[in-house]
Amino acid sequence: MSGETAPTAGPAFGTALTELTGVRYPIVQTGMGWVAGPRLVSASANAGALGVLASATMTIDQLKAAVREVKSRTDQPFGVNLRADAGDARERVRIIVDEGVKVASFALAPSKELIAELKDAGVVVIPSIGARRHAEKVAAWGADAVVVQGGEGGGHTGAVATTVLLPQVVDSVDIPVIAAGGFHDGRGLVAALAYGAAGIAMGTRFLLTSDSTVPHAVKACYLAAGVQDVTVTTAVDGLPHRMLRSELVAGLERAGRPAALLRAVRHAAAFRKVSGLGWTRMVRDGLAMKHGKDLSWSQVLLAANTPMMLRSAMVDGDPRGGVMASGQVAGVIDDLPSCRELVDRIVAEAGETLERLRSV
Repeated sequence: MSGETAPTAGPAFGTALTELTGVRYPIVQTGMGWVAGPRLVSASANAGALGVLASATMTIDQLKAAVREVKSRTDQPFGVNLRADAGDARERVRIIVDEGVKVASFALAPSKELIAELKDAGVVVIPSIGARRHAEKVAAWGADAVVVQGGEGGGHTGAVATTVLLPQVVDSVDIPVIAAGGFHDGRGLVAALAYGAAGIAMGTRFLLTSDSTVPHAVKACYLAAGVQDVTVTTAVDGLPHRMLRSELVAGLERAGRPAALLRAVRHAAAFRKVSGLGWTRMVRDGLAMKHGKDLSWSQVLLAANTPMMLRSAMVDGDPRGGVMASGQVAGVIDDLPSCRELVDRIVAEAGETLERLRSV
């Protein structure tokens, strides 16, 4: 690994999550497409959190190279986020197993067979869900833990707030539950633990760090946003998607379905070139997505918008030409600490909060 040092000492926050994954603190940096690459993941891991690589926007070769780069930068545990419905999901699982990755996380529920395959290889399986019934299903199938994202979370999201969804899931499953959606500080970590969670997962807060490779012009848009500047729209891919308000988003909402479908065809062609996928694989993935989420074909086609429109902002640095997925917490974030500074701050604040509660 590089010359990174181990996480600095702080209050003890051992939970079922830290025991399961081997990380120092019960904090997860989520696998955000185009954002969670080797630099951010290794910085999160070296800070004591669980860094998670986003693989959906990587080719197989890019994923293998990214995993090896993270391993060269840290000797701490980390994870890889996968699309369970992707046609090459098993090839990606093989990389995780062969490279000794500690955790596999999923944005969609993996099959019972895929969970068993990973667990047999010693990989910790942590799906993300947005409803209690989905948590109960993956728990019954053998998942080791589950990330529960409430409606405050960025990207594709549901309508139920974290404070309502989290206790429902905690009460209904017997595996560690990780809370996501609305977290950015130590007070939130303590609140999640009080609800019975084993830790918190954060996307937007880690995106807004100095270790994130998101271009400065785009980070500036996030820092300038207020809570009311974060919206939920279906105009990008036909599904509820939380992101920053912008002229582009407003234009998409005014454009109507025919214009949106034409744009989606162009973006599908562009993503095929970037990802290296052939049309056959893309159609096969579309079929899996259609049945997995019970979508119409027009919604599947619209979903082709997401990777390229996110890439325009998160990679190319064009906030006017791309969309910016965001949790509501963007409206209360006003700085860009390093991952180490962020995690140390959260842990210190959580310790101070617990001390204050003990004195009440």
